[in-house]
Amino acid sequence: MNLYQTVFAGSKQALKTAVQYVDKAIEQKGPDQKIAFPDTAYSLPMIYAITGNKVGTLEELKGALDLVKSLIVEKEQLRQAEDAGIGTAVAAEIIEALKYLMLEKPYEAPCLGFITDAMIRGWGVGLVTDDIPGVAVIIGECPDNESAAKIIKDYQAKGLLTFLVGKVIDQAVDGGVKVGLEFRVMPLGYNMTSVIHVVTVAIRAALIFGALKPGDWAEFKRYTYKRVKAFVNAVGPLSNFVTACGAGAISLGFPVVTDLDNVSQVPCKLLVQKDYDKMVATSLEMRNIKIKITEIPIPVAFAAAFEGERIRKDDMYVEFGGGKTESWELVSQRDPGEIEDHKIEIIGNDLDTIKEVPGRMPLAVMVDVAGKNMHSDFEPVLERRIHYFMNYIEGVMHVGQRDTTWIRISKDAVQKGFKLKHFGEVLYAKMLDEFGAVVDKCQITIITDDTKAKEYKANYAVPRYKARDERIASLTDESVDTFYSCILCQSFAPSHVCIVTPERLGLCGAVSWLDSKATKELDPTGPCQPIPKEGVEDSVKGSWKTVNEAVYGFTQGKLSRITLYSLLEDPMTSCGCFECIAGIMPEANGVVIVNREYSGISPVGMTFGELASMTGGGVQSPGFMGHGRQFISSKKFISAEGGPGRIVWMPKELKEYVAERLNATAKEMYGIDNFTDMVCDETIAVESEAVLEFLAEKGHPALTMDPLM
Repeated sequence: MNLYQTVFAGSKQALKTAVQYVDKAIEQKGPDQKIAFPDTAYSLPMIYAITGNKVGTLEELKGALDLVKSLIVEKEQLRQAEDAGIGTAVAAEIIEALKYLMLEKPYEAPCLGFITDAMIRGWGVGLVTDDIPGVAVIIGECPDNESAAKIIKDYQAKGLLTFLVGKVIDQAVDGGVKVGLEFRVMPLGYNMTSVIHVVTVAIRAALIFGALKPGDWAEFKRYTYKRVKAFVNAVGPLSNFVTACGAGAISLGFPVVTDLDNVSQVPCKLLVQKDYDKMVATSLEMRNIKIKITEIPIPVAFAAAFEGERIRKDDMYVEFGGGKTESWELVSQRDPGEIEDHKIEIIGNDLDTIKEVPGRMPLAVMVDVAGKNMHSDFEPVLERRIHYFMNYIEGVMHVGQRDTTWIRISKDAVQKGFKLKHFGEVLYAKMLDEFGAVVDKCQITIITDDTKAKEYKANYAVPRYKARDERIASLTDESVDTFYSCILCQSFAPSHVCIVTPERLGLCGAVSWLDSKATKELDPTGPCQPIPKEGVEDSVKGSWKTVNEAVYGFTQGKLSRITLYSLLEDPMTSCGCFECIAGIMPEANGVVIVNREYSGISPVGMTFGELASMTGGGVQSPGFMGHGRQFISSKKFISAEGGPGRIVWMPKELKEYVAERLNATAKEMYGIDNFTDMVCDETIAVESEAVLEFLAEKGHPALTMDPLM
């Protein structure tokens, strides 16, 4: 068979299997049986994107088989082959959805199966900042474990999201690759139909970030081609089904690189590369993915893919902080003559002095920087990056900041030769790499002597922390004459722009006003541009003439005005990677807030994903608003509607996270002590009536405020 015939054979095979699965499910469960993938607001995403219809029952799923049939037209042309590939993907989606209905455990470790909406939103910031520069999909079986491990580790070291389907999963594990969500190497499943779970990641990226209209399939394909930097490595013997799936990938704009030489190549779409040493480079070139590499002299890998690594106690060599020992970190601006560039000094013992493993040590990390464009306001911006830089080290776990850090180093990292000086090498290299516009010289001091760590903290670090806190506390929206734009997310959400103010950080939680100011210094033509705060139109709602003009320009005319402090009138838009979403609960005369980590139902009858589906992608949705965690405790939070006193429900984890600051704000604004005790959570009630009973019992202020609607 030629390539076209192989694709059509694979698509017809997929259709036949899907028909059998659907008939069997209806026979056992009945046509009205509900069906859905877990934790998504988009039903069966592929079918939803193509048709605009959400599949909710087996009867509706059976109807989707007609879609598959319509896409298989056996005409030996590239367009028809690609359509048949899309039909194969739809058939795979039907088969996989039925697995979740018919099987108690459709997937077991190490396989993940369906990727939830929350996971995709969690990758949003990394995708737009190029911490995640692309998406690799490896299907099939490499010649040996070593070849598989080499390719996967190379993608991992470059920070890509890497999805595995087929026998390559076992090859990766046997080859020593660290797999799982935390390592950005995700085994989906051994059966080839599980490849649909990465296809729907791309489709839902268009729905979440692009706010595309379901049913406009041509626009979806344009979006995935232009904005989702994905590609496929199809290795080993290729079945008809896999070949058909490859045609579907090509239709979505994802080129395929294979190691088989009996395949007809299609320029820019299908390429043969038999040399495994060149497989990665060929794939990146096909998708025009540029990797910025900083060479750092350390004995372990360094990549953003290791950011989520957790070092368990059994794997731990040493632990710093976590409430058990002194542990803090500080970035300080110094005069150039006061520091020696690239000096790394260790005061105290190194790791080789630990006699009993796992051990504990104090740790203070002092990073002194100098530069003609450096400003003291940038110190906390650079300091927060220490968390990421340390977490990018393979075998290192870093939690917290300032004087609440908790760090672990694994036995494996120490066995490979990791020492404390390597922390210094990483921090030196990355400070100059990422902040070279303001940092000319950098010196690192690492202290493990307990007496010295406490002495330096009391006499040097704490006074600087306090001075910063006072400076940040004085930064209010009223105290500055400039706000900043942030359009980082426009690579995925082209009609969205964040307006960042001292009291309202970016909705992703990663960009503060000081971050924006620093970004402007680092990249004068970059995503953060100053907006003079002029022409006030409504100070209560937060509307300025210059802000609205900037929004109009940055969104290419799709939005003409926003308010910064209102939930109901022209609220600021969202991209899709927001930490939280607020929505009105009319019967409580207040708002509920749901964070991305909460998977349950909220009192408004929707999950986070369902709420988020109404407000992402740059769409203005009065009554719903994406925002960061820190904004919740701001006096500016929906101040046009009465402020944070309107908050009636939050998940317990989020409530505890914001409690200290929110209680202080409520005390100042309303004279209420321990306001969060009045806020309901899922451990108290979720049903509307029960929530209202709790609020009435506590005398919640929202019940006596002016009507919201």
